[in-house]
Amino acid sequence: MARVPPRAVVFDFNGTISHDEPLLAEIFERMFAEVGIDVPAQLYFSDFAGYSDPEIVDRVLERFGRGGDRASAAALVDRRMELYLEAVRTRNPVLPAAAEAVRRIADRVPVAIASGAARVEIEGVLEAAGLRPVFDVIVTAEDVVHGKPDPEGYLIALDRLGADPAGALAFEDSVQGVRSAVAAGMRCVAIAGTAPDELLAEAGAEAIAVALDWSIPVVRECFG
Repeated sequence: MARVPPRAVVFDFNGTISHDEPLLAEIFERMFAEVGIDVPAQLYFSDFAGYSDPEIVDRVLERFGRGGDRASAAALVDRRMELYLEAVRTRNPVLPAAAEAVRRIADRVPVAIASGAARVEIEGVLEAAGLRPVFDVIVTAEDVVHGKPDPEGYLIALDRLGADPAGALAFEDSVQGVRSAVAAGMRCVAIAGTAPDELLAEAGAEAIAVALDWSIPVVRECFG
């Protein structure tokens, strides 16, 4: 792994800063079951994790022969947001170690978020975790035309930071996210748990950390 310290860092949100991919799997299973579609956690993690929420909805509806129904798709995206906000009101998914790692990294370099989640969800969770002031740049599903693995979100974040992709580092947890960061010209460290390590490495992750945690050498050593 290269040890040249990055000059900027862009974080994914779900599954990276926010330890919520298991929660998202539960939510998607519940909301699709409400409309008669079975999407168990195994299917979510193998086929859909890492895409933006609208893309997940579109891909699931297409998979189950219900593609093209824009009204149903919009209602499902709204339901996904409703269930997520309801869940995080009582359990904030940002772990203390992740919050500490974000603060330590932000003390060293400019930071941003590039996520396929909705802005209201990201900002609500960051506020509850005390991290909202850390980020001047947050790129969300509303800001892009093409979600991950397209690099658009990362490129927008880097442009707003005034950062060169070649000198920037991404933290990601999904195969689609790693591909997005690499396509943007960035280095990427993957957070384990959402996808198998071998698939994250194949997608282009230069290293894999078991968590976003400053005490883990893989994370700390990125910064010299």
